[in-house]
Formats: sequence, structure tokens, C-alpha cells
Amino acid sequence: MDIEEIKRQKMMELQQQQAQGAPNPEEIQQQQEQERAAYEAQKKQIMKKILSEEARHRLSNIKMVKPEFAEQVEMQLIQLAQSGRLPIPVSDEYFKTLLDQLYTMGSAKKKRDIKFVRK
Repeated sequence: MDIEEIKRQKMMELQQQQAQGAPNPEEIQQQQEQERAAYEAQKKQIMKKILSEEARHRLSNIKMVKPEFAEQVEMQLIQLAQSGRLPIPVSDEYFKTLLDQLYTMGSAKKKRDIKFVRK
């Protein structure tokens, strides 16, 4: 097999895949981006309903510093709001106490004790 024959064979395979309607990797990536953007927009809308203006501002500050923690807080807030265990809108003071509780729960898991044994 020479190079031209291999190229021709690959082109035929690609044309067959496109004819069968196989999604293009770029199309898949674009669709995932659209889904992620829709998810973020929906989450932002829910946060707007749940949190007061000051609490949203505090959450955006946290998101800049610790995006993973902010994501965890957002998911926790959504779950609490859906279960009805959250006063809506959440005031900044109440949000501070929630943040403190979530942070201490997370840091308690990560805390490590180092003991020195002297002989």
C-alpha cells in the first residue's frame, strides 16, 4: 500500500461516517459547551432567587478565590432550597453562618494530626 491509497481509504471512511450521521468531535464539543452554558445560566438564575444581593456578592468573591468551594456551596444551597430548609432570600448574615459551617466541615476532614514519638 502506498501513501495515496491509504489517504484515499481514510477519506472514504470519513465520508462514510459523515454519511451515516456520525457526530463530528467539534460538534460534540460545541454541544457540551452549550449544555454547560445552559446549566450555568440556570444555576445563576436559581442563585439569584435564593440569595440576597450581599450574599451573591460574597459568593462571587469566594468564587474568585476558591472556585471548588464556591461550587460546593452553590450545590448545597440549591439542595437546601429545594428541600425547603432554607429561608429565601438568604441574608448575608445567614449566608456567613452557612459558609462557616461548610468550611469547618470541609477542613475537619482534611485536618491531619502529626504525632511525634520520642524515645
